[in-house]
Amino acid sequence: MANYADVVVIGAGAAGLFCASQIAKQGKSVTILDNGKKIARKILMSGGGFCNFTNLEVSAQHYLSHNPHFVKSALARFTQWDFIAMVAEYGIAYHKKEQGQLFCDEGAEQIVNMLQAECDKYHVNIQLRQHIDSVVSFYSVEKSAVRFKIISNAQTWHCHSLVVATGGLSMPGLGASALGYQLAEQFDMNVIAPRASLVPFTYLEIDKIYTALSGIALPIKVTARSGQSFTNNMLFTHRGISGPAILQISNYWQPNEPIEIDLSPHQNITEVIQQLRIDSPKLQLKTVLTRLLPKKLVELWLEQNFFQDEVLGNLTKVRLQKIENLIHHWQFQPNGTEGYRTAEITMGGVDTKHVSSKTMESNTMAGLYFIGEVLDVAGWLGGYNFQWAWSSAYVCAQDIGKRE
Repeated sequence: MANYADVVVIGAGAAGLFCASQIAKQGKSVTILDNGKKIARKILMSGGGFCNFTNLEVSAQHYLSHNPHFVKSALARFTQWDFIAMVAEYGIAYHKKEQGQLFCDEGAEQIVNMLQAECDKYHVNIQLRQHIDSVVSFYSVEKSAVRFKIISNAQTWHCHSLVVATGGLSMPGLGASALGYQLAEQFDMNVIAPRASLVPFTYLEIDKIYTALSGIALPIKVTARSGQSFTNNMLFTHRGISGPAILQISNYWQPNEPIEIDLSPHQNITEVIQQLRIDSPKLQLKTVLTRLLPKKLVELWLEQNFFQDEVLGNLTKVRLQKIENLIHHWQFQPNGTEGYRTAEITMGGVDTKHVSSKTMESNTMAGLYFIGEVLDVAGWLGGYNFQWAWSSAYVCAQDIGKRE
């Protein structure tokens, strides 16, 4: 015998949990099916365990999509201030970090507990460790409407509306799968080729000398071929380069393109040296560079003969230009990225031309909705992807809630 719910939500992540509670709040019966052992595993890991749940500054420009206007309606109807109000209502203390990012004071589990409490309050039925074998649509003569049949763990579920909140392919260790993309294609919706996003770069063989600097961070400005740039920290790792600036630019990087890195974005090395040549002409070049950059980096360059140490007074124009290029115009050619294993999100996904921006409903199948990361919407680092989860979930829930 089939189980019945007005709505089945596939995925117990940020978007799925929030959407389910918002639908149930309007009196509908809602069941969530998820393949994990527990809910919201990605939330628990996010923001270093403190969940960067939104940002004070949210606009369409913080998102990448083949349709850049797609996010505008949802973001306007459920804003960062709406979610912040909910966080405050639950007494969750939070703090602001750089560039408007908001984090929980006491840990990401507070957001998970809030979402769980909302689901409990409105009697959302959460079913974990579910392996979904098939999803089909059928016409119910009794209800004179299209319904969905989901077979999961040898059980059958019938529902009037189906919400796909399966996320992307990032962090496969947390149960990520291509199910959402497969469902979209099954119902004649295009899928933009997914790729790892907000992800570290790996070294070419020639740059593996920098593995010696693993663990060292410094502020940089990084620019992609498209002209997009970010100023934030970069981290040297055993496999490549990471840190907020690198994760941000990975959204704009195309394979085989270099990125340009300015290792001293706040001080121009030529101006510093020219002034010191007047004030302290006998100062060693190495001494000056270690004032601006990590000492280990400067020593590595010396070992590799990227420059020769000498007193500033002897520095020629040609050698000064070489130093400027080395520091301000490092042309870094990534070998590739770390891939889905460490990617924060997935870029690409369900093509938004097949989805209503006002409701998140498929325009190829009535009653079928896609929300959150499964869509071709990728936000910047800094709470923007969580805000997209809340906003897209909310507008979906409002549409389902008002339907008979």
